[in-house]
Amino acid sequence: MNQLFLITGGNIGDRKKNLENAAALIYDRIGTVVKSSKIYETEAWGLTDQPAFYNQVHVVESNFSAKEVLSNILQIEEEMGRKRTIKNAARIIDIDILFFNEEIVNEQNLVIPHPQISNRRFVLLPLSELVPQMIHPVFKKSIHQLLLQTKDQLKVTAVV
Repeated sequence: MNQLFLITGGNIGDRKKNLENAAALIYDRIGTVVKSSKIYETEAWGLTDQPAFYNQVHVVESNFSAKEVLSNILQIEEEMGRKRTIKNAARIIDIDILFFNEEIVNEQNLVIPHPQISNRRFVLLPLSELVPQMIHPVFKKSIHQLLLQTKDQLKVTAVV
């Protein structure tokens, strides 16, 4: 059984309902959601002239490989109405693989751990809520340490 960490996020439509729908589809198509963080609201990162995002991290147990998980994620995003336009644009849903077991993967369409974890407070805060002492397999630092050291100062507020 594989343990993975996924982050869901979006800033179009009913943000909370979209995260709930994504979690249900993750459960149906990827594996058992064993734990979820609170939902956090974050100012837009990258392209800042857009509505704030809701984000949530899920711990998932799955029998699928990382590539199979990615394929299922892309199907879920498309089914939910995700339209890929420009990088960091507003979106109904975004699902990223943060960690997959303790594996380090560096392929053309799949990089694990997610390469921006240490640069994004909206990822580190919910991860720290769930697994503050977990060691990042590349940086060899705990999630809590990475949160304390991140340069990202965007406001991240718990919603639920």
